[in-house]
Amino acid sequence: MAALITPLHAPVIRERLALVRERIAAAAARAGRDPDAVQLLVATKYVALEDLPVLAQAGVTLVGENRAQDLEAKVKAHGELFTWDFIGQLQSRKVRAIVPHVRLIHSVASLSALRELERHRDAAKADLRVLIEVNVAGEQGKAGIVPHDLDLYLERCPVPVLGLMSMPPATADPDQSRRWFAALRELAHDRDLRELSMGTSQDYEVAVEEGASIVRLGTSVLG
Repeated sequence: MAALITPLHAPVIRERLALVRERIAAAAARAGRDPDAVQLLVATKYVALEDLPVLAQAGVTLVGENRAQDLEAKVKAHGELFTWDFIGQLQSRKVRAIVPHVRLIHSVASLSALRELERHRDAAKADLRVLIEVNVAGEQGKAGIVPHDLDLYLERCPVPVLGLMSMPPATADPDQSRRWFAALRELAHDRDLRELSMGTSQDYEVAVEEGASIVRLGTSVLG
């Protein structure tokens, strides 16, 4: 379980958000992109339930949770403050608990999850959409489908697929992630998929340069 970052202070987070947005804008400019095409998502796995209003006070509007149990509790307490996504590993047995609360699931990566999405479509939000998680680097033991299976998942997914998500191999040099971000972009482009969830606090600027439409940030915003 991720260590919580506490206490949180709205003025500090507001300053961090401004800096991150400046860096996103600069990265977008380098790539000839519109910075408004990049959504900034804050990962709430680092945030205690009682601290969530601080994020709203600081101007955070889009959040992503990693665990179904935490998602349910946080939405029950503060659901009206944010737009909610699910960004953690999607276990098929947790699909039912997740789909009523989120606009987007970033991590569809198993046929069993597709079956559960079909079973629980009636419980889902009307505008639920998903991203397929792709293991572009072919790392052993890492979540995500192999690129070769992508068309099968697009064909079988029972809810609309907006795009793709990936986590590149861990590295101390953000530029080492560039080729994996580019590979995901090409997979999406070839299939006319518009959303790319890629880039975290360590490498989001490179991800934006390579086409990210959603960056998932934690420590760069929260401290």
